[in-house]
Order: sequence, then structure tokens, then C-alpha cells
Amino acid sequence: MPPITTAPVAETRVRTAKPKLAVWKFASCDGCQLSLLDCEDELLTVVGAVDIAFFPEATSTVLPGPYDVSLVEGSITTPHDATRIQEIRAQSKVLVAIGACATAGGIQSLRNYADVKEFTSYVYASPQYISTLSSSTAIADHVPVDFELRGCPISKQQLLELLNAYLHGRAPTLPNHSVCVECKSRGIVCTMVSHATPCLGPVTHAGCGALCPAHARGCYGCFGPKEAANAMSLGSWFTDALKVPDLDVQRAFRSFNADAAVFAEESKRHGE
Repeated sequence: MPPITTAPVAETRVRTAKPKLAVWKFASCDGCQLSLLDCEDELLTVVGAVDIAFFPEATSTVLPGPYDVSLVEGSITTPHDATRIQEIRAQSKVLVAIGACATAGGIQSLRNYADVKEFTSYVYASPQYISTLSSSTAIADHVPVDFELRGCPISKQQLLELLNAYLHGRAPTLPNHSVCVECKSRGIVCTMVSHATPCLGPVTHAGCGALCPAHARGCYGCFGPKEAANAMSLGSWFTDALKVPDLDVQRAFRSFNADAAVFAEESKRHGE
């Protein structure tokens, strides 16, 4: 992940006005925005520390920019989106992409492997009125991003850590290991070793607390590829050791983070 840009500590101490927080939505399900509202006990503290300048999911209040921190959910899927994200970037001191859609194109990036015009002809009675891009792409493909929070949805604990780090002028402390480490720390038996269930845990960024393996299910890769993930090795293990058909391996890597470079490359290796 790229390092977050923060204000100097001295400036943070003397600031009298509360920093402005804006939350923006693009193509997404709103789940990552709801993670902020799900903070419950911590939410009042967050609201007391910042001015929520723009957050349609939570309030009708609209304050003008510039904004100290912008949280951006969703992928870029239309020409209008591509223009709007440029405007948001210009108004934001710190821009954070939150969730799989914003960081890797989301589930809607499955369109990147097919014909969008064919899709729209099936779904819409009058497809000629649909204005959309042929691909669904991450926010960082369009504007500089100061930090990325992974997940589908994101972890509210990681979101709180990020906001707390900004308010105190420090870098956030977030995990950079794989889901496998979370399994080991919880004493969860490996699903691949114990019952040959395919699992993306070895190549997936930590953050969920090994939710699926805790229920004897393989990891679905919700938090996207971890740093230096060896997806090719895992994909080969699926096909050679676990005898998983190529089509199923391809589908495993084409889900919530279908346009993440590491996952996309490995999915293509298993056919089209």
C-alpha cells in the first residue's frame, strides 16, 4: 500500500477548526460506507473529531470543499465517473480508496473479460440510452490515491485506525501479512491441508480475521492480493495437487477483486 499523506504533528496540535471528512460513492453496493456507520460506540467519537462535510448515506448536510480527508467507495464505470473523480481529487488533501471496488474494480470488473454491449442488450430494453465504459477500474487508475483500505467490505477497525492516524499526524498501523497468519494466530486448521478445500488465504491480504476458514470454508480473497503474492504457485497447487478444474480456478481469482493485477494475471493463465 502507498503511504498515507498526513499533516505535520505540530499543525495538528494547533488546528482550531475540525478537519472536514467527505465520503463519496461510485459504482458499489454501499457496504464500505456502512462500515463507518457500523462503528456504533466509536461513531460519536468520530463525529466529535471531524466535520462530516459530505456523506449522503448518513446526512443531508453538504459543506463546500476543500476537504481534509475524502473516503471514496466504488469503481469508475462511466464517463461521468471519470470526470467526477478528478474533481473530488482536486478538492481533497488526502484521498483514501475504500473497499474492493475502489481498489480493484470490484465484482463489476467481471465486465472487463466480456462484451459490455452484449451485457446491456440482455439487461436493458433500450440499451442505446446506457452510457458506460467498457471496463470497471480502480480509483488509482484515474487519480493519485494516498492510501487504500482493502476488503469487501472494509474492516471497521482498520477504518478507525486510519482516521485516528490522520488526526494524530502519524502513519496507520495496519497488517500487511496474509490470511494464513490470521488462521495460525486463531488456531484454525488449514482448510487445504485438512480437507483439500481450495483457499485463497496464502495470497490474500489480512483484515477479515480469517472469517471463512473459521467456518471450514476456503478464503474467497475479499481483501485482495497481499504484497508479493505468489498467485501462480497457488493456482498451480489448485490444479496439480487438489485437481481443481481450470475453469474453477479462474472463477476463484475472478471475484471481488477481479481486476487486481495479480489475480487477473493468474485467472488468464487458466483460460478464457
